[in-house]
Amino acid sequence: MFRVKKLYLFILQTFLPLFLMTFLICLFIVLMQFLWKYVDDLVGKGLELSVIAELFCYAALTMVPLALPLAILLASLMVFGNLGEKFELTAMKAAGVSLIRIMSPLIVCVSIVAVAAFFFQNDVLPKAQVKMWTLLFSMRQKSPELDIPEGAFYDQIDGYNIYIREKNKENGHLYDMKIYDVSKGGGSANIIVADSGKLSFSEDKMNLFLRLWSGESFEDLKSNSGMRGNFLYRRETFSSKEIIIPFDANFNRMDDETMRNQYVGKNISELQHTIDSVNARVDSIGSCYANDLRMTTFFNVPSSRFVRVNDKLTVERTYKPVKVVKKYDIDSIFHETPFVVQRSIVTNAIGNARRMRQDYEFKSYSMDDDMKTIRRHGIELQKKFTLAIACLVFFFIGAPLGSIIRKGGLAVPIVVSVLLFVFYYIIDNSGIKLAREGVLEVWEGVWLSTAVLLPLGIFVTYKAVNDSAVFNADAYINLFRKIIGQAEIRHLEVKEFSMNDVVPADGIEMLEKLKTEVSSFLNEYPKRQRYVKYFAKGYPIERILAISEQLEAVVTYLSDSKDVLIVNKLMDFPVLRKLFFYRVTNIPAVGYLLMALLPVGIVIYLIGQKQQSILKKDMKTIVSVSNELISILEKQNITE
Repeated sequence: MFRVKKLYLFILQTFLPLFLMTFLICLFIVLMQFLWKYVDDLVGKGLELSVIAELFCYAALTMVPLALPLAILLASLMVFGNLGEKFELTAMKAAGVSLIRIMSPLIVCVSIVAVAAFFFQNDVLPKAQVKMWTLLFSMRQKSPELDIPEGAFYDQIDGYNIYIREKNKENGHLYDMKIYDVSKGGGSANIIVADSGKLSFSEDKMNLFLRLWSGESFEDLKSNSGMRGNFLYRRETFSSKEIIIPFDANFNRMDDETMRNQYVGKNISELQHTIDSVNARVDSIGSCYANDLRMTTFFNVPSSRFVRVNDKLTVERTYKPVKVVKKYDIDSIFHETPFVVQRSIVTNAIGNARRMRQDYEFKSYSMDDDMKTIRRHGIELQKKFTLAIACLVFFFIGAPLGSIIRKGGLAVPIVVSVLLFVFYYIIDNSGIKLAREGVLEVWEGVWLSTAVLLPLGIFVTYKAVNDSAVFNADAYINLFRKIIGQAEIRHLEVKEFSMNDVVPADGIEMLEKLKTEVSSFLNEYPKRQRYVKYFAKGYPIERILAISEQLEAVVTYLSDSKDVLIVNKLMDFPVLRKLFFYRVTNIPAVGYLLMALLPVGIVIYLIGQKQQSILKKDMKTIVSVSNELISILEKQNITE
């Protein structure tokens, strides 16, 4: 009988509520971004609440590919950060449970989410995008809600500009009105001035009914007059006048079929079918262009012709290639002709070149449109798979990173998640844009963000499984010290109890050998190395390491001494290090290559000389301290 372990249930019960909460929060955030982007298309249209709610429902579905990876990253960071902060993760590891085993139920859960995300991208998202964009375009085409301001011209009615000085909000009357009717074109304007008026809609909301009182109208009739120089107009004085203005205030929903034929409304099979169809058309057009090039005439002589042989159309050359025996100087022949002929030849050549260029530019435009269609459909096809992979990649970044950081709550996980997701979003958008413009291949641009973040997920997972100190500041400080050559300080203390007694004679013998070896090194390298010799040989690293081991053996032996003066004097010994700049390479060819790269080589040489100088100074300090210790040990030997 299959039973789920309590550990797995505990991990799932911790993860699923957080995942649901973070998903809803992320979805709300990206939905607000959508609202800010398209708020101008929604405000002032008098749309019903049900229509706006429908738009937001479809928009929420289209924003799932953005919110889902971010929610998985944030939830996994919070879960494993909380487990690490409360030492529950440490207790699990102490019980012999590895990190991969702790993550295993969530790996299964996220894998199920990734598979569901793939089917969502293929089946649900295209329909939601069709509905959303159709609804949004319908809202854009809807006429704005009629709200004429006071003291300003209102131009939201096509063909009319209306000005009112004051309006009564209680009864809807408008005062001191000016109406400019240019619906028949700017050449036939009709100007109406009225003392007051009132606006209302027809029952079907297809027309605007305007009643005016105490006014005049002026109509320019010059467009109706066939005589030039005569300026005719008509003036009318009225006590009451009614005008009907076409103004569709209804919300008319567009047909979905137009948007369904676009790449956003297709699934994998439909996208692949469109790509294959357009590719076939491009190949057909390309073959036609190739045939045109083969049939192009030079010097008004056709190079080939189509002939039918056995009911098959084949290309036959109309002349045989001519082998030129005598070379001709074209320039001399050209200059021997009269000037008028020369100008005619050049003019005809330039005209032919321009016509051919325009012809091929026009052909390239049609081909370019088809290639853009192929790229857009290819991008949408690849994006069907990227969401599922992104969910897995973000989980394998968030869960190990949370176990390494060991910070629960919301502050640190939100900061890390937002930084990583912004980084992912920028790379993803840049890659898709480059693929859309044809700079990169479609698969390269779409998978660029995954290719960048996947190594990061592998790295943090490896470090978390092996309990590596990724965020240990001391480790990076030590590495930085090794790179820049910063000296380390030796720390020793007098031991209260020691198993080994220090024999002064043995200590003196060890110090003499150390001093002899160090002095021999200093005598062998008394001066600064020249540029070529530094890159060719440098300082022998093996000899420096041998002196360092000999020095540490002396320090280890004499540190068991009960004499405080000896222990304090041992701390004056420097710590010899193995630095890159003592000898840049063991391969002479590489050294000569670095030497030839003057800007880099000079910088390396200057740093190397500085480090070699510090090394020789440390060697001299070893000799000086050794002499002082020998003097102290000799006094102890005499005393004993």
